[in-house]
Amino acid sequence: MQSLLRNPLAEPYVLGISAGASTGAVAIVILGVGAGAVSLSAGAFAAFFFVALLSNGTRGGADRTILAGVAASQLFNASTSYIVTTSANAQQARDVMFWLLGSFSGVRWPEFALVSIVVGFGLAACLLYARVLDAFAFGDEAASSLGVNVSRARMALFALTAMMTATIVSMVGSIGFVGLVVPHVARFVVGPLHIRLLPACAISGAIFMVLADIAARALIPNQILPIGVVTALVGVPFFSIILYRFQRAS
Repeated sequence: MQSLLRNPLAEPYVLGISAGASTGAVAIVILGVGAGAVSLSAGAFAAFFFVALLSNGTRGGADRTILAGVAASQLFNASTSYIVTTSANAQQARDVMFWLLGSFSGVRWPEFALVSIVVGFGLAACLLYARVLDAFAFGDEAASSLGVNVSRARMALFALTAMMTATIVSMVGSIGFVGLVVPHVARFVVGPLHIRLLPACAISGAIFMVLADIAARALIPNQILPIGVVTALVGVPFFSIILYRFQRAS
């Protein structure tokens, strides 16, 4: 996402995709709306198409896409809060709010296998666009001059992001700052070429999640924190540093 939008603060949350998938998951748990995969995919892709509409499709530019994503995220977060507030009992509300902050406790091997297949397919597909993502680093006009169909490539990569995000959120909830922190760390280690950067992000993200899960279980005795709390403790200072450097560079 950071390469595609040429913004160091970009991640799936920016496009509202995580918020859309969360709304779909909450609709399943509380309202019993639709089959799991259908509702989750509908939520994620509804966010995707909402952003595309507000940003004038794939021609709206990175800045407009980010602003549209912020609006989509707020809309779906409000929808989630409305569903929880009006339809859930107290126990459901507590369970949903804990899950929305991220938890691995409910994941079983069949679910893990499904996520592995979907994310593996998505990563392999993204690797086919590695050179395209390298071209996007120089801007849309430069990428177009290099023979990249900018609109088609951006649409395909956004759709792959929506698919992978919806699948992961359905299993572990919405865990913040992973998509922000991990790419910067991986880029520092392996460099900017996406043929190496994409696999490095996958490996670094897995390591980060294992460490965050260990910390969530160890920080407070006899209590397991939501993983999103741990990632926020790391991500907020990291976000502030990146924002400061981005503003200075601008």
